[in-house]
Amino acid sequence: MRPLIVRFRWLRDEPPLPPPSYQTAGASGMDLASAVDALIRPGEIRILSSGYAVAIPEGYEIQARPRSGLACRHGLTLINSPGTIDSDYRGEIMVALINLGPKSYTVARGERVCQLVVAPVTRAVVQVVSVLDETARGDGGFGHTGKF
Repeated sequence: MRPLIVRFRWLRDEPPLPPPSYQTAGASGMDLASAVDALIRPGEIRILSSGYAVAIPEGYEIQARPRSGLACRHGLTLINSPGTIDSDYRGEIMVALINLGPKSYTVARGERVCQLVVAPVTRAVVQVVSVLDETARGDGGFGHTGKF
């Protein structure tokens, strides 16, 4: 099987950061670094530049997801998790971080702030109908099992 090629382009005038990369042989996501230093206070949302644009093959997307260490140790997570990067987007990858922790956190340029997972996309054909087929669950939503 041929590997899927995803092209990244450095956009800034300063020396480039390493491109997103897998940290272990079994990693599902590539770590992406911040191209800027940023202080994020408790409760604050900051949008950080990565310095990279990407060309994703048609039929795929990239999902931006939090890094578990930053989330567990410092309360830093993505406000829109997972964030979707569509195959036709060619702008800079931006990372929207929120600090849910009790202390301010300083992100250093070059620090890995999220992970990028490349995933296939299935496009649906929408069909509007007057009746849906029945299931055992029916229309039971939030709390339908008594756990919410």
